Amino acid sequence: MKADTLIVIAKEPVAGRVKTRLQTEFTPAEAAALARASLADTLAAVRNTPVRRYVLALDGQSGPWLPSGFEVVEQRGDGLAERLAEAFEDAYAGGPMLLVGMDTPQITRELLDVDWADHDAVLGLTEDGGYWALGLRQPDRRALVGVPMSTDHTGADQLARLRLLGYKVLLLPMLRDMDTPEDAAVLAACFPALRMSRLHGRLQHSASPGLLFEKALSGARVVATGIDGQQVPSLCEVDRWQAPADEVDRLALSRCEGPVLDIGCGPGRIVTALAERGIPALGVDISAEAVLLTTNRGAPALRRPVQEPLPGEGRWGSVLLMDGNIGIGGAPALLLRRCAELVRPDGLVLVEVDPDDNLDDTAPIILHADGGRRSRPLPWARVGTRAVLRHALAADLLATEDWRTPHRAFLAFRRAPATLRQASYR
Repeated sequence: MKADTLIVIAKEPVAGRVKTRLQTEFTPAEAAALARASLADTLAAVRNTPVRRYVLALDGQSGPWLPSGFEVVEQRGDGLAERLAEAFEDAYAGGPMLLVGMDTPQITRELLDVDWADHDAVLGLTEDGGYWALGLRQPDRRALVGVPMSTDHTGADQLARLRLLGYKVLLLPMLRDMDTPEDAAVLAACFPALRMSRLHGRLQHSASPGLLFEKALSGARVVATGIDGQQVPSLCEVDRWQAPADEVDRLALSRCEGPVLDIGCGPGRIVTALAERGIPALGVDISAEAVLLTTNRGAPALRRPVQEPLPGEGRWGSVLLMDGNIGIGGAPALLLRRCAELVRPDGLVLVEVDPDDNLDDTAPIILHADGGRRSRPLPWARVGTRAVLRHALAADLLATEDWRTPHRAFLAFRRAPATLRQASYR
């Protein structure tokens, strides 16, 4: 005896609603894409198995990932146990049914086309304590309702419930499901032909730079390299960024005139140090994690790209580009011109430059995480004094100070007087 009906129970693969545990390594959109690929692999294996009926019990809307031949039923019930029970009831057509989830893309026709022989039920356990398949001759709510779901003993509890009801259970091979980034990596390595595996391989080499930067802020080891693979010093120095402002930072901040705008504030050490001095300051960063860390320190921060409208445009007493943030966007001239727009007419633009005066490197950088992911190229610039002075002149900023310590270098600028700017255009 074999199953008459194959059921797949699944959620619509929408970003933020599926595979949230993958989001420690992947963006919500990437996690949803992996879920979509896993579901497509599962549906293909099911469709390749000869049975009378194919049923998809779906939470959400179907999409182009659904192959032909499936009857779609809406999931019903409160909680997963009830939804499973309802799926069996909705799919029942008088013959045995085998239900699988969307998290084991490695399933095959051989695993699904199983002969139940003299058994009353089929159960396939997973390595994390759950189960990937459940087969019943007919619907039986007693077999499911009340079984604790999504625990590390759900599979054992389900097996115990079936046996308590007097069912003779055929156990299928144990599989690994895809819940965590480690699960995804293992499955991709073991089953490289899957859609999920091919997508995983592409994502490994095209991570969002912002995601890897946020991993660094959360404590993961992330390094930056040029596109040639050579490590870029001074980037991703998260330990220094998260520490209190040091002596060099304080020396730079002693030159600031409030209010101060810190562009690329990171975890907020500079904005915090300014607040401790009683100087009004705001940090801006595109990283949600950076803004959260800054506000957790009690300092104000705003998540926004510097190119978008910002509070107080043209009225800031000082605008800061610390920690090599002159490199943001890979176009120092444009960034300095933006700083000139933000600062008031008599305000200060303070820029930390590379200690190598002659450096002028606008090649993109790539971030690498310990887990093996690397980012797509990130526009960035590493520039020393000579290049910054040249770009500042084009932005109508006049250098007023050039100072350095053994390992760090700074330039201070003021906006050129209107008369001088007008003369330069004649």
